[in-house]
Amino acid sequence: MDALLANIDWYEIWLATLDTLLMLGGSLLFTIILGLPLGVLLFLTGPRQLFEQKAIYGLLSLMVNVLRSLPFIILLIVMIPFTVLVTGTSLGVAGAIPPLVVGATPFFARLVETALREVDRGILEATQAMGATTRQIIVNALLPEARPGIFAAITVTAITLVSYTAMAGVVGAGGLGDLAIRFGYQRFQTDVMVVTVILLLVLVQILQTVGDKLVVHFSRK
Repeated sequence: MDALLANIDWYEIWLATLDTLLMLGGSLLFTIILGLPLGVLLFLTGPRQLFEQKAIYGLLSLMVNVLRSLPFIILLIVMIPFTVLVTGTSLGVAGAIPPLVVGATPFFARLVETALREVDRGILEATQAMGATTRQIIVNALLPEARPGIFAAITVTAITLVSYTAMAGVVGAGGLGDLAIRFGYQRFQTDVMVVTVILLLVLVQILQTVGDKLVVHFSRK
């Protein structure tokens, strides 16, 4: 066994795993903070919705589609000047979070919009007929009814961010992806590559399991 794992530095693996979790947690938090309102706005201003605004929807939709279509590895490089301006560095966990958020927010917003479209239109119309304000419609009717879909969207986004954090290792962002590239690929240390891949798979499985449980829980309410 020791021969098979001859190149493994478990302390280094632990630090890389911690970096990956920090990147995932920080970027997911900001993605939800930015993406949820954007998704709600896309839904409300969309075709045949309560507050249809073709110009606003068209502009937001174009912005979301452009950012979604840009390969993440290209986005990482393009955003280096902005990342340095915001965080003071383009390396490490801090340098990875801005491009991760910009890459994931449009994706999450589209998933939120899709989840909101699944809400029974009659519920929204009934709430509006009772004289509810826009805020009350969103907070008391729209979001509670869409909770299972929103938690499913968060799960999918979190798993996507795991793959993004691995790609961020190309530009020195740290984490398991960086470890896999520097040691597993560039130095041909297969054991390091295998361990990092297994850890990423385990992380994805944990996220999916937790997400599924939350979706089932809120579907029963």
